[in-house]
Amino acid sequence: MTKENFPFKLYLVLSEKGCAERHFLTVAEQAILGGVDIVQLREKKASTQEFVEKAFRLQDVLAKTGTPLIINDNLEVAQKVKAYGIHVGNNDIAPSYISAVWKDCRSIGYSIEFLEQLNTKEAEVSDCLAVSPVFKTSTKKNTITEWGLQGVSEIRNLTDKPLIAIGNMNSLNVSNVIKAGADCIAVASAICLAKDPMKAAIEIRNQIEKAL
Repeated sequence: MTKENFPFKLYLVLSEKGCAERHFLTVAEQAILGGVDIVQLREKKASTQEFVEKAFRLQDVLAKTGTPLIINDNLEVAQKVKAYGIHVGNNDIAPSYISAVWKDCRSIGYSIEFLEQLNTKEAEVSDCLAVSPVFKTSTKKNTITEWGLQGVSEIRNLTDKPLIAIGNMNSLNVSNVIKAGADCIAVASAICLAKDPMKAAIEIRNQIEKAL
């Protein structure tokens, strides 16, 4: 996959816990109305059965608008719910393994945490790469590289694969991140914890479109 055929611009990273007291399915619905066009479900601490149940419920919501579902780092769940794809980090399931056993997978996302990863087989077989994190967040305790705008530009110059920027993304900084070379912005708390998730998504989406 190249950035020319990667149509997604605003990517919601969703978890039940990350939505605080608001229901995660309601957040997903509102975020899509606001301009989110792909959703990743991330449930690191859930059992596989719990993860599958949540994913099926989310899949029902997303199907109404044709929004693709990405599953974070659980191949069994992704295949059971027939997700659009899967996203993994450097210490998760290897993209080369996923591509070997899941032939129908339409998108393997892989987080780039240090520059040398770009020259690996895992990056090569992945369909899209996440620049992780662009800016540090309080929720990610094991940050290896805080890429910043310069890091996004550097990675852009080294690969034609679609780049998803993640890490403290909000309406105030997404414009510069897109201009630095990102193709898509991944957002969690800026939408999930917003007072009005739809309004937050609209504001971020507008800034992305202006920067393109």
